[in-house]
Amino acid sequence: MTRQMFVKYAGASGDFNPMHYDDDLARGAGNPSVFSQGMHQTALLATFATDWLGAVNIRRFQVRFQNQVWPGDILTCSGTVVGVNESKEGAVVTVDLTCTRQTGDVAISGSADFAVSAP
Repeated sequence: MTRQMFVKYAGASGDFNPMHYDDDLARGAGNPSVFSQGMHQTALLATFATDWLGAVNIRRFQVRFQNQVWPGDILTCSGTVVGVNESKEGAVVTVDLTCTRQTGDVAISGSADFAVSAP
């Protein structure tokens, strides 16, 4: 993650909180530097999940912010199928999702439900 990514996301999302681009302000508030918007990680995790199981199939998506993301962090998104509910309309797959920093700290976690059809 880079400062430039934080600024670009601010422009795309309209989140112009200076804590995401003004180092002096961020440090003055007790942070080591600027940090990423939580919704930025949410967007990355949602993109991972929908690339995996299909955007048209998503039925539920929720997240929990856990740790800040700083400039220079490398994020890895992952997911695990934790349940399948079958009905006459088809199956709904429940997945647990995480976006993890290179330190091993989870930046954001969540879960989602996707409708899937038989292969």
